[in-house]
Amino acid sequence: MPSPTQPARLDWSSGQPVSSDYNDIYFSRDSGLDETHHVFIHHNQLPQRFAALADGALFSIGETGFGTGLNFLVAWQSFLQHAPAGARLAFVSTEKHPLLPDDLQRALAMWPQLAPQAQQLLQQYAELPPGWHRFVLQDGRISLTLLVGDALDTLPQLDASIDAWFLDGFAPKLNPDMWQPALFAQLARLSAPGATLATFTCAGIVRRGLAEAGFSVEKVAGHGSKRTMTRGQLPQPPAQGWQAPWYARPQPAAGERSALVIGAGIAGASVAHSLAVRGWQVTVLERQPAPASEASGNPQGVLYTKLSPHFTPLTRLLLSGYSHSLRMLAQHLPPGEDSWQQCGVLQLAYDADETKRQQGLAGAGLPDGVLRAVDAGQASTIAGIALQQSALFFAQGGWLHPPALVRQLLSHRNIRLVTGVSISELSREPGSGQWLATAADGSSYRAQVAVLATANDARQFTAASHLPLKPIRGQVSTLPATAASRALRSVICGEGYISPARHDSHCLGATFKFEQPAGATTPGEHEENLAMLAGMAPALYQALGGDSLGAADCGGRAALRCTSPDYLPLAGPLVDSAAFAAQYAMLARDATLQPDTPAPNLPGLYVTTGHGSRGMVTAPLCGEVLASLLENEPLPLPKPLMDALHPSRFLLRGLIRNKKPQPG
Repeated sequence: MPSPTQPARLDWSSGQPVSSDYNDIYFSRDSGLDETHHVFIHHNQLPQRFAALADGALFSIGETGFGTGLNFLVAWQSFLQHAPAGARLAFVSTEKHPLLPDDLQRALAMWPQLAPQAQQLLQQYAELPPGWHRFVLQDGRISLTLLVGDALDTLPQLDASIDAWFLDGFAPKLNPDMWQPALFAQLARLSAPGATLATFTCAGIVRRGLAEAGFSVEKVAGHGSKRTMTRGQLPQPPAQGWQAPWYARPQPAAGERSALVIGAGIAGASVAHSLAVRGWQVTVLERQPAPASEASGNPQGVLYTKLSPHFTPLTRLLLSGYSHSLRMLAQHLPPGEDSWQQCGVLQLAYDADETKRQQGLAGAGLPDGVLRAVDAGQASTIAGIALQQSALFFAQGGWLHPPALVRQLLSHRNIRLVTGVSISELSREPGSGQWLATAADGSSYRAQVAVLATANDARQFTAASHLPLKPIRGQVSTLPATAASRALRSVICGEGYISPARHDSHCLGATFKFEQPAGATTPGEHEENLAMLAGMAPALYQALGGDSLGAADCGGRAALRCTSPDYLPLAGPLVDSAAFAAQYAMLARDATLQPDTPAPNLPGLYVTTGHGSRGMVTAPLCGEVLASLLENEPLPLPKPLMDALHPSRFLLRGLIRNKKPQPG
């Protein structure tokens, strides 16, 4: 469970940002830009190392203390100046007290030299909840993974191989909680062989701690009035302890960077786009005549997160995914009736259990800019229509036209979309090692990597037939807007949802029906949606026609969602399930055993599915998960959460649950 985080409190009385919590400056009063170049860029030898990168290579930088982002922007600028055009930079930074957007904009305005980079960052930056946040910048060449939380909590959960470290943050005497032996041990664990580091401080506790962790350290000349600073290098990272082989990273695919993605809904479009911006050539195969024709085809989807105050794995995923989807929209899709609207989302406290959950969330330390509790009167003012319940208000949320996002993601120049092709067989060619997708019409498609993004139909492929996917039918209804209903200004959610009018039509729903086919809409489910609306927002129900409404007044559509037994998506590599069961059969006898045999992964075969009704929030981030695995990048989610999404988790649980009970 992450610790509550508070935004940075800044004192601007000197004309520069000073932390009110630590009574320390964010950058040098003399010249913060020159100091960053001297301490972090020069003493990590970054210009030379960037220039020496091969085309397509990845360089990873880790930082303690994101602050105003100055170091990140300078490293980004230096990378563009010196690295070959095909190389990429992955930057990972921790921050316990992230700046508010207005403060960040004010701080970065002091450096007009960095305006091109700052503008891209600010376009995506919003008030951040605790957790991990992936930013994709510079057309995919630059990624920022911002870990919001205490460094001693976040770094132990990071899966990365860092080439250079920026040890920033407030001075050791003002922030002793960070500069601990546990921090230095994590730096060593996460370092690539030969990793370097640089820091402004020369405090003995820092130099001794780094040396004890295995770094060779030396004092060198500091910047400006500061006489000395520290730089170091780690010749070889320490040996790692046992790690579960079934959740280990798969070996990155060798050969050409080409991929087949089967399915052109939000899951397939997301992974295709994440690969395309990294330079992959991607072919997306869709059985329908157009993308987003099935569960991703609703006229309006809701961008919000139903969270648990206990910060379950699902809640942590939703917080990161919600923020990521909002950044993606800000970057790629101009708002409007044809795309999306950041109108906010009200989650109504519709019964006692929901009221209790919302009270827990209101006290969980999430920033007000992410969610805040409102009473019925405040909720009515926000919505523009009378409501009877208190609520949580998600100001950053809103509605999205899913097909617009899917089409935009698939429009990348490195993506080829093939529609109307139904893949009947997927096999790996022995000679080339490529995946061969054969269609029912006899056509075929090849690539080094294949990704199944076909929701419930993933199980039709032998390699994914063991996945415990559950289809759930959902039907949405649409109603013509009226003069009174057009007053609705925000999405309202209770046991269902209704959105503000889009093209003079409201979308509401959706039903949940297990073990039923998609097919056409049914009058009964339209009636269910109308009854839901009548109970959730009686005034709005009356504004739309009230009891005179019936199924005949409704348009809509039905589709099958896909979910898993634990309601978490599946995103990661696929294994040979029979070999997996045989290889780890000993766990049925003793689940505490620690075998070290690598998992029998099917080389280059991945899946992203099980996103349920939350696909607009989870699928884009899972696209980044798969791309990061394939590119050996720092992962965009904590390792325990990556394990919770792993497709092999159900095979593992099945083995362990079959363990014979021991005599008591």
